[in-house]
Amino acid sequence: MPTPQRLTCAVALLAPVVMAVVCTGAATAGAATGGAATGQNWTVYHGDPAGSGDVTSVHAVATSAPVWKSPNLDGQLFGEPLVDSGRVFVATENDTVYALSSASGAVVWQTHVGTAVPASELPCGDISPTVGITGTPVIAAARHEVFVVADELVSGQASHSLVGLNTANGHVELNEPVNPPHSYAPALLQRTGLTLSAGRVIFGLGGNSGDCATYRGRVVAVPETGGAPTMFTVDAASGDSQGAIWMGGAAPSVDRAGNIWVAAGNGSVTSVTQPYDDSDSALELSPRLKLLQYFAPTTWRQNNAADLDMSMAPALLPDGLVVLAGKSRIVYLLDGSRLGGVGGQESSLGDACGDDIDGGSAVVGTTVYLPCRSGIVAVAVTASPPGLRLLWSSGTGGGPPIVAGGLVWTIGQDGTLFGLDPATGALRRQAAIGAPANHFPTPSVGDGLLLAPSAQQVVAFRAG
Repeated sequence: MPTPQRLTCAVALLAPVVMAVVCTGAATAGAATGGAATGQNWTVYHGDPAGSGDVTSVHAVATSAPVWKSPNLDGQLFGEPLVDSGRVFVATENDTVYALSSASGAVVWQTHVGTAVPASELPCGDISPTVGITGTPVIAAARHEVFVVADELVSGQASHSLVGLNTANGHVELNEPVNPPHSYAPALLQRTGLTLSAGRVIFGLGGNSGDCATYRGRVVAVPETGGAPTMFTVDAASGDSQGAIWMGGAAPSVDRAGNIWVAAGNGSVTSVTQPYDDSDSALELSPRLKLLQYFAPTTWRQNNAADLDMSMAPALLPDGLVVLAGKSRIVYLLDGSRLGGVGGQESSLGDACGDDIDGGSAVVGTTVYLPCRSGIVAVAVTASPPGLRLLWSSGTGGGPPIVAGGLVWTIGQDGTLFGLDPATGALRRQAAIGAPANHFPTPSVGDGLLLAPSAQQVVAFRAG
């Protein structure tokens, strides 16, 4: 049984509404002590710039009992836990960033970066009671800095800021407004994970659930040292709107050249008299956000009309192929060197999933484990001839998967962590962690731990 431990905390007021609390002592410890350190950090969504979610350094995960459970944090967790230098980093919908000890789950420091926006102040949405930090943070390890995008009340109005905090003590080192020019900030939600490319912090902007009011999807790049944001806009033509960059919470994928890959949701264009609007797509952008190439299905107009987003981060395979899917439940195979524009796919696979395919995937060689909300599915990719084949459909879990210790790990909406056989999809392990706060919870691995987020806690299992 967990035993409560005493926390000793010191409060530092850094600036108006910015408060750092540095704590010592242990959190709620489980039956075992901290796992053996592997030296492995997890500093970006799904573990690497490409978002592969494949952990090769872990040989087994023990789920019989947690190593530790964190204290209840001050708001809901929508992002994936990150790990760096012996600490676990998470952020809440109350605009608070936490550093936890990877050995015990104790709060090392917490910094409240702003006043979260009451849900009642937004035109629609499915996050309540407040909207704060929704996207998974990113850590620039060389800078010892963790970056988040905070939705916060500024002079009584909703606003979005990129905030950088020192990983050692939580001190705020950067606070850069990132509201797009001439935008209606309450209609925007920063849902994607953050990533890094060419010295810039990269993330997407979309709309609140329900696509209410007027907004345009954007990819945003901000120098790590601060400065004016650069933006790529979907549905940029006069009168166009929507085209959210949200991807079920996944971060933009970054390839070896530093180019950025995102999926765009449904746009406003549905008429055959209007030109293509960059929506319902896979987009490859340069680090400075110049559009290099794109893909969209020939049904993009119909998909726009039916709210059938591309809602999965593009999966980048080692051989240059790309896998893309979304709410249409069709899986597309693309040539990453030649996306081909509208109708440019190499192959496609229909009816791969009984529900939407939202979020980040896990890529192991030529197999892609897809985040189907009705249960993880596995798809095999062949390059010559180009093709896709459904390997299995599990009906289990549904949160964006990772692969570690020889199993595919996914979190279900019932609050269960599942470990699936990568060859068959058969259930091999499971553990209760507590119901998650969102539809797209995803685990991570670092410092000898597999970390699973529930609504307001992080649960750690031994992984080594």
